[in-house]
Amino acid sequence: MDQLMAIRAFARVVEAGNFTRAADSLDMPNATLSKQVQELETHLGVRLLQRTTRRVTVTPEGRDYYEKTARIVRDLEDIDTSFNVARGNPRGQLRIDVGGSTACDVLIPALPDFLARYPDIRIDLGVSDRSVDLIGDNVDCVIRGGALDNSTLVARQLGAARLVTCATPAYLKLFGVPAYPEELKNGHRLVSYVSPQNGRAVPFRFARDGEKTEIKAEHRIGVNESNAHLAAGLAGLGIIQTFTYAAGPAIERGELVEILQKWRPAPYPFHVVYPHNRHVPHRLRVFIDWLMASFPEKVGVDAKAPRRRAAGSAVSAKNS
Repeated sequence: MDQLMAIRAFARVVEAGNFTRAADSLDMPNATLSKQVQELETHLGVRLLQRTTRRVTVTPEGRDYYEKTARIVRDLEDIDTSFNVARGNPRGQLRIDVGGSTACDVLIPALPDFLARYPDIRIDLGVSDRSVDLIGDNVDCVIRGGALDNSTLVARQLGAARLVTCATPAYLKLFGVPAYPEELKNGHRLVSYVSPQNGRAVPFRFARDGEKTEIKAEHRIGVNESNAHLAAGLAGLGIIQTFTYAAGPAIERGELVEILQKWRPAPYPFHVVYPHNRHVPHRLRVFIDWLMASFPEKVGVDAKAPRRRAAGSAVSAKNS
C-alpha cells in the first residue's frame, strides 16, 4: 500500500463528501479509490468512513485521522512548493470558476499575459453564473461579484466594479427616457438579472447624495446568465442594469445608451474565493497575486481590500 496516496485519497473523500466526486477530482477509477481507503482502514485497524447506499459519513476516528494527517500532507506540499518557488517555475493545473460576463470581458482577454508569465501552469476554466462547491467540485478558486454569504472560505476583495443602467436607442425612442428611477415603474419594460441561486430578480439599484433606492417593479423578462442578460438589452427587450465593463463597448458604439447617470448605484464588490482548509499551492498563489494586480485595471474598480474569512458553509453571490 502507498500510504501517502491512500491518505490523500481518504482526504479527498472527506472533502468531497462522496467517492465519485473524490475519484473524479483525483482522476482515478472509483474502484481504485475505494480500494485505497479500504487498505488504509485495514492498515489502521479502524473504520474511517461509514458507507451507506446514499451517503458517506466520517467516523469520529476518521475525523481525528483526517485532521492529523492533513497537517502532514500540507507540510509535504509546503516542502514541494518551496522547491518550486526556488526554481521560479510554478507548475500544474488550476481549476477556476467564474461568471459569464466576467470570463468573457475581463478574465479571458487578460489570460495570455498570465500564461506567458507562467507557461507551466494549465488552466481549466469553468464558466457559469451558478455557485459551485469548491471542495466537492475540487475547484481551486472562484471569482464572484456581490456581497458574500456566510462562508468558511477565504475571500480577497478584488475591488468594486461600476454598474450602468441602459437601453437601446430604439427602445428609448419608443418608450421615452426616464428622468427618475421611480419612472421605471410607469410603463417601462425591465430586463432583470435573475439570481441562479434563488430564482429571484435582482432589483435595480440607484444612489444619489447618499440616498439609496431599489426598484422591484415586475420585469418583462428575466435572465439568469450575465452574457444573455446583456444580449437581451441589446435586442431591445427593455432596460437593463449591468456592469460598465460588459456594456461599455456597446455604449461606445451607440448600440446602448446610458440613462439615469445621476443615480448610478454604489460600486459592486468582486472577490476571489478559495478554501481555507486546503493547502494553497504556489500556482494558486501566483494566480491570485496576478489577479489582484490585473483585475482592477480591466474593470476600473475601486481600491482592493485585504483577505478575510467569514463563517458558514458556502459562497453565494450574484455571478457575472
